[in-house]
Amino acid sequence: MELAVSPVKQAALALNLPQAQPETLKNNVEFRAQLEGLRPDAIVVVGFGRIIPQWMIELPALGNINLHSSLLPKYRGAAPIQWAIACGETVTGVTTMRIDAGLDTGDILQQRELAISPEDTTETISPKLATIGADLMVSTLLALRGKTISPRQQDHDRATLAPILRKEDGQIDFQRTAAEIHNRLRGFQPWPGAHTIFRGKLLVVCKARVEDRSAALAPGSLLVESNRLFAACNNSYLELLEVQPEGKKRMAVRDFLNGYRPYPGEVFGVRPGLS
Repeated sequence: MELAVSPVKQAALALNLPQAQPETLKNNVEFRAQLEGLRPDAIVVVGFGRIIPQWMIELPALGNINLHSSLLPKYRGAAPIQWAIACGETVTGVTTMRIDAGLDTGDILQQRELAISPEDTTETISPKLATIGADLMVSTLLALRGKTISPRQQDHDRATLAPILRKEDGQIDFQRTAAEIHNRLRGFQPWPGAHTIFRGKLLVVCKARVEDRSAALAPGSLLVESNRLFAACNNSYLELLEVQPEGKKRMAVRDFLNGYRPYPGEVFGVRPGLS
């Protein structure tokens, strides 16, 4: 809960480069004058999260260049990495694009792909995308200067959205298949994660895997086999490997079973007094 200097600002301070951190852009006369005084050839925008005003879009000859963490036009919006994994994609990537007045709708400049493995989460994919994205931005700027890029318009009919995540996105719906739940668990790390209700209290599912067999129980029902715990999903089972009960530390399922001893017929997602 303390203010921290971003890595970009740390580098700027180390190199004695000037910084400006305006709270607003649209009607900020002072910042506009400062930026116009620099007469930039291009403006790089990464992870900014605010609308770029039209005066700033029109200022540099080469445009405002944005690095977006998806293969546009798929996954436009605030959480492209999370939603790509949550939707079961096996390939993602980064895109450099010219910012226009829309939400991630500008012309594509360059793209680079990255494979998503079945074990990848947002926490493992994000640093990889940051690395290839930084290289792609340098490549894009050099190509723009050399006039070797042919911007291409996005196919807006193929666009998908990646809206900002909400806490309720992490609530497990056992009517989904085990594969769908597992993908969302991987995508929504570290927040909002994946959680359900057990005996009236929150239970976070930290790690799980898909069990390749059909479920004979109603969705949400628990199945215990030796030291293994399964949750019935839509015609499939999800095996829970690590969980965190409310107010407790993260633990292996074996420790959870020894401590809580779930009994046959118990169901995840049911609060006391409800059926």
